[in-house]
Parts: sequence; structure tokens; C-alpha cells
Amino acid sequence: MIETRAPGKLYIAGEYAVVSPGQPAVLVAVDRCITVRLTESEGAGRIHSSEYGQAPLVWRRKENGEAIVLEHRPADYVLSAIAAVEELRAARGAAPRYFDLNISSELDDADGRKFGLGSSGAVTVATIAALDRFYSLGLTPTERFKLALLATIAISPNASGGDLAASTFGGWIRYSSPDRAALRAHREAHGLVSAMTGQGWAGCSARRLTPPSSLDLLVGWTGSPASTEHLVERVHTPKNERPRPFASFAAESHTLVDDLTAACDDDDADRALSTIRAARALLQRLDETSGRLIETDTLRRLCEIAVDHGAAAKPSGAGGGDCGIALTKKDETAATSILTGWEAEGIRPLHLGTHREEGEIDDF
Repeated sequence: MIETRAPGKLYIAGEYAVVSPGQPAVLVAVDRCITVRLTESEGAGRIHSSEYGQAPLVWRRKENGEAIVLEHRPADYVLSAIAAVEELRAARGAAPRYFDLNISSELDDADGRKFGLGSSGAVTVATIAALDRFYSLGLTPTERFKLALLATIAISPNASGGDLAASTFGGWIRYSSPDRAALRAHREAHGLVSAMTGQGWAGCSARRLTPPSSLDLLVGWTGSPASTEHLVERVHTPKNERPRPFASFAAESHTLVDDLTAACDDDDADRALSTIRAARALLQRLDETSGRLIETDTLRRLCEIAVDHGAAAKPSGAGGGDCGIALTKKDETAATSILTGWEAEGIRPLHLGTHREEGEIDDF
């Protein structure tokens, strides 16, 4: 049996803007994971996951042994990841084999409600890591990330890849996205191997950050799951129809991510806190100009409670529910007061740490 784990993620700054090619964001990989267990099988492959109900999802190969055929289920991230690895496996001349996947998650609650920690990205990364080992492909972390992004944008073209980068590389990272439309078109025209090694990755980067040592990260879950894809689509209009406020938003977001990066590099807690406060204000302005509810009433209360105790706080990711974060100076009394205040408002503290860093980040 092969077992792989991939962590969930939280956005610290740069959400929404990062969807535009070249725009940066800061994310952290958290110490809750999705686990994929792979065992070899014969005659068919099965995917066991609570996402598919009690019965497994069954797939088989066409007569030539290459393309896979799914029984009674539309494509999703796991199947797209399998298809991407199978295309690479075939290009490298490795023989096709059947396998079963058993998927379990720490990224939702007992009732199956997702915490907004990037489960789609984590399961994609973990699936690719398992198949990399199964077929002995010897992929680097950066190659696994590229494969994961190509698989993801086949399902969700607007996905920035920030969650995939956090799940692949771990720790705190500064990430900027490539032109995914160009990558998708390149794959369709020239195949996956060419797309992985071509010029379409310009603007994509990832580098490690170390957060200021005197700060703690607190996370609260509103209990209201939100659809990132739906919210991003509603905010991101086509470029030629985009209102002027969005262009200003993207430029200001870039500056704030650069400021937060510098604060991490310099171990400057005060600058990091001021940057998070500015990032929240920027999201509030996007909320107003786009007419979309990014900071819900519950997220607003989450932020207010943290601010009342000297912390800096904001929604994490697309907003509309899910999680909010607070950065606070290491002070057990203040942290306890924030968490207690959140619980009084029906906000569930998520006691999350940072997932360890995973391997080197190569040039893109």
C-alpha cells in the first residue's frame, strides 16, 4: 500500500487578485490533511471517498489500456489528476496498471461540512503524489505542482493554483499564478508533457516565507461553507469589461503582498499587522465596488472581536463564509479572549498549526 498526505491551506493575503496571471498572494499550509491510500487492483479501479457516497466510484480502461472510462459519474478533481498522471505515464513508456484509492479527509467536520481549507487542491496533490510513487515517475515537488495545476484547470479554469502550491510545498509561501488559459490551450494543442515544460509558466513563482516570530495565527470557522469558484466568477468579469476599481484593487493587493513578504523577511511583527489590517480594508472596498458579499456579518464579528484585543484580522480566501484569520502578538491572555469571544458568537476556533515544508521549490 502507498499512503500520501497533502495539507489544506489558508490565504493570508492576496486572494481574488491572485486569480490574475502574475499577481501574488501569501498562503500557509495547515496541519490538517487529506490522505490517499493506494493499492494495486485488477480488472477495474475503485475510488472510495465520502464524496461519492457509500459505494465506490469504479473506472476501467479502454481496450488499448490507455484512456480510462468512468462508470456513472462525471469527472472531478481526483479523476482529472488520474488522467493527467496517466498521460504522463504513457508518454514515459510505463505500463498501465489498475489501482484502488481510499480517500479520507481532516478538512471537514463530523457532518461533512467543509472548513474552506482547500480540500479540492489537497486531494489533487495527494492523488498525484500517490500515483507518482506507484508508477515510479520520480517527479520533483515543482513537477507535481505543475501536474496538479494542469489537472485542476481542466475542471476549474479560473483556479489560481495557490491552494495547490501550499499543499505541495507546505509552510508559508508567496505564490504568483501563471496564465492558466494559455496553459490549458497549450495542453489541448500540444499535450500535457509539452505544457509542463513549455513557456506558459511565465509569471508563476513560489518562495518560502517565515512569519514574524512574535506573532500567532488564529483561525475561526463561521460554520457557513462558501463556494470559492462561484464567488471568484462573480467578482472577476472579463478584462475588457472590468471596472476601474478592480485594476486599482489588483495593484494595491500586489503592494500589500510585497509589504507582508518584507515584514516576514525582516521579522517585523508591527508591519505584518498593519498589512493585514490594510488587506481587510481592501477586501471591504472590493466588496462594495463588486456588490458581492465577501465579509459576511459573522466574518465581520470575527474580525471585530480580534481587533478589540489588539489583533489584525480579515476573511481568508474568497470570504462569503468559511474562515477568518487573526494575527496577534504572542499573548496567551489575548489569544484566549479572542477564541472565547468567537465561540460566544457561534464561531468555531480551528486549532491549526503550520504544515512542515516539503522539499525544494525549483524554478518554474
